[in-house]
Amino acid sequence: MRKMTLALGLIAASGATAENRIDMVRPDAPALAAYGVHRIGVTTLSFTNPDQIDVANTGETGVPPVYDRSLTVEIWYPATDDTTPGGIYQTVLRDGVTPATLTGQAARDATPDSAQTFPLVVISHGYPGNRYLMSPLAENIASKGYVVAAIDHPDSTYDDQAAFGSTLVNRPWDQKFIIDSIGTLDGALGAMIQDDNVALIGYSMGGYGALIYAGAGVTRVSTTYEWGAPQGLLERNMTGTDTHMALSDDPRIKAVIAFGPWGNNTGFWDNHGLEEVEKPLLLIAGGVDDVSGYDAIRAIFDATVNAPRHLLTFENANHNAGAPMPAPTESYAVSKTLGYAPFDHYADAVWDNVRMNNISQHFLTAYLDLHLKGDSAKAGFLGLVPVAHDGVWETDADGSPTDEHTYWAGFPNRTAAGLRFETKRAGE
Repeated sequence: MRKMTLALGLIAASGATAENRIDMVRPDAPALAAYGVHRIGVTTLSFTNPDQIDVANTGETGVPPVYDRSLTVEIWYPATDDTTPGGIYQTVLRDGVTPATLTGQAARDATPDSAQTFPLVVISHGYPGNRYLMSPLAENIASKGYVVAAIDHPDSTYDDQAAFGSTLVNRPWDQKFIIDSIGTLDGALGAMIQDDNVALIGYSMGGYGALIYAGAGVTRVSTTYEWGAPQGLLERNMTGTDTHMALSDDPRIKAVIAFGPWGNNTGFWDNHGLEEVEKPLLLIAGGVDDVSGYDAIRAIFDATVNAPRHLLTFENANHNAGAPMPAPTESYAVSKTLGYAPFDHYADAVWDNVRMNNISQHFLTAYLDLHLKGDSAKAGFLGLVPVAHDGVWETDADGSPTDEHTYWAGFPNRTAAGLRFETKRAGE
């Protein structure tokens, strides 16, 4: 009885003091994981895309209905130096009903630092997900001089999850619509955004959409799947169609990052489609991903032969590698709606989420600075011995690296274990 009372007390205490912080950086994090020099503001905006086909409510026959598609977007941005750091986010868990509070560094509706301009980064969640799922990456990137917009995709969030066909059709077009819409913003926030200098970050179905937007049109067979989009509506995203060519021919997109992109495991791409990607591409995956299929993600890396590209692998991690926030305390309890604890929607069985987030923050910083800011010095953080374990830590008496030193740049000694980072140039 005493043991049970003690356990219940610990649970109550942990629930009372938990902050669900999204801004944690471990002492052993790689160098570029640290927050940047900018204070951060955050605001919530909504944009409406009129007269869109309502894919989720389209039947197998009949005229597809049309509706106004409204998207909520969380925007993080560099704020003025007098901004007091800190704020909270109110969200719901994977079950769509359980509330959770997140704590970070961004100040709600802080004054934008519009004395200068910053590149735009768009974040697209999985199915289901929401705009806060990758908030640790969003805050961190914004602190380094980026405006970051994370989308709630209708029919694909925790509390409005609907027919999968809507996600298949709409995902890349949502991404484009938000870039278009942000480009029309006025005031201090609009004035600070380089809307012609954009990176896309997508996780799972967000990665699917980002790859389509980047040029990888889907196969004809994927437009016919019974469980996919009805009435051939996915042909909008098919390789060789006028609609897809108009979408992917977007000079604003300077780089693409896809975490565990879904689709190649179920025939949505072939080599012909993947060869159309020419944008710089960073793929991030878990080595045992059984949702998108690690081998299928590697095949994307191999087949995007006309793009300069990298593949970061978390060995023995599954589908949640590097993207989701740490599991909120509220997710540890069994959800009555789901019948299980939503913890595993965020967490990995092998890797610590904060550790993975820090590694992603490090590589995203180097990659974005190189491609959106032209910071060539960051290339040194991307030219690595492919298997981290093969790197040699060799320093002189002063601690300076010797000629024999090949350990991963920015990683303290012994901390790159379990990682792989591979690079291929366009044409390879």
